[in-house]
Amino acid sequence: MTSTQSSDLMGHPRGLYYLFFAELWERFSFYGMRALLTLYMTKQLLFSDNMSFGIYAAYMSLVYITPTIGGIIADQLIGYRKGIMLGGLLMALGHFVLTIEEPVFFYTSLALIIVGNGFFKPNISSLVGKLYADGDVRRDSGFTIFYLGVNLGGAIAPLLCAWLAEAYGWHYGFVLAGIGMIVGLIFFFRGSHAKVFGQEGLIPDKQRYDQRFLGFNKGAQVTIGSFLAVPFIALMIYYYQFEHYLVWVVIFLLMAAVIRIYRLATAIEKQRLLVIVYFTILATLFWAIFEQAGSSLTLFADRNVRLVGLNAAQTNSINSTFIILLAIPFSMLWSFLTRRNLNPNSAAKFGIGLLLLGLGFVVFAMSSRQMDDLAQTPMFYLLLGYFILTVGELFLSPIGLSKMTELSPAKYVAFIMGVWFSSNFFGHFFAGKIAQLTTVEQGEVNVFSKGFVGEIVQVVSGLEYEAISVMEAPFQQLYSYVSVYASLGVLSMLIGLVALLLSPWIKHWMQGVK
Repeated sequence: MTSTQSSDLMGHPRGLYYLFFAELWERFSFYGMRALLTLYMTKQLLFSDNMSFGIYAAYMSLVYITPTIGGIIADQLIGYRKGIMLGGLLMALGHFVLTIEEPVFFYTSLALIIVGNGFFKPNISSLVGKLYADGDVRRDSGFTIFYLGVNLGGAIAPLLCAWLAEAYGWHYGFVLAGIGMIVGLIFFFRGSHAKVFGQEGLIPDKQRYDQRFLGFNKGAQVTIGSFLAVPFIALMIYYYQFEHYLVWVVIFLLMAAVIRIYRLATAIEKQRLLVIVYFTILATLFWAIFEQAGSSLTLFADRNVRLVGLNAAQTNSINSTFIILLAIPFSMLWSFLTRRNLNPNSAAKFGIGLLLLGLGFVVFAMSSRQMDDLAQTPMFYLLLGYFILTVGELFLSPIGLSKMTELSPAKYVAFIMGVWFSSNFFGHFFAGKIAQLTTVEQGEVNVFSKGFVGEIVQVVSGLEYEAISVMEAPFQQLYSYVSVYASLGVLSMLIGLVALLLSPWIKHWMQGVK
């Protein structure tokens, strides 16, 4: 679809703004529930930190691998629009089921959200890409605006859902999240009815779609299959200790699918596919560190930060609030730099993003230099760290979304978008492992406390393990957090520097995509 000037609104296709609000409310539901989840498990369900981090990591990683499957199904069978509607309905149902405080419903609700997100997430992003013609210089700017919608929902939801949960009960927060999803679907439906998406996102092959099996067409078969998948996904979350087996299976399947596409691709497409794999690996490293936000950073804020004006769950809105403030300026910045041929190439932006991510976590670790007698640190460091890593996110995440739609072979856009979101799957898996490193029991030797790494931790945090090891539990808890953040922050900065050095070669492989 090539937008014309007359159909544009504020310099972008009108369909972008319908998708903006649909994504805003979908993310409202997702982040509203996410903000409550770890605290709900530790405080209400009385799960241990280790168990809560394990379940959280399994849930969040599965949320981002099902888009690969949902992307394939949309590409081949049902189209983007039906995928978005089916996914949204499943997610809304999952949020409402979460209000039933029984273990079977807890795991079932998470599974419903996971399956639903698999249909919603890749297809709405792919539909955004279809609004812009190949080579349209507005694409990065458009995806940054779309990303603003993601984070408006992400900023508002933790504030409202956490307030409801604290004032009236956990279940009110989960219900509000479900209502948010329904509102998002209403926006998307209105956009389709207004025909702002043109002919994009419709069923790709109507004849194939109408083929029946046991009296059901492909759409009905996909819906039935989605519900049948729920108990299997729920079991995967319940047995989160075995998720590493799933990681290997996913790696094998993704490699097999990408290799198959690679063999069928043209010479230019082959080089671009290698860039897609490279960007996905860098994004995996980014999310593995960044996604402490919903797990260990939430507990860090709850236990070791002197919070002012926010409770621990509501701190999940800080990142999204900064994105709201920065997204439009960044969108304008990319357009401004493009007009002057000064816009850094996408590979360089990835390197800058990793550098800033690492710096943000170094700031979290530095907070211990001003701890008080209760092992509490100033909230200023939490805010500053979130600000820095948010800027890093804007250099990487919306740019990655945009590049996937440009670098992908035309027939596999939604699948490649699913490959991109697999970085979140792998990232959340490793994020769970990282979070569990912060749960060292009193008297145990911290893995980051000795040798060269221990020296780095001491330089950044101002804490020496030998001195902390004889202090009370809150101080040891603080050390377990800041030692992990300091070590991984420095590692992320080093990887970012390497990515910057490699960026000229990666730019060449992108074959004209900037």
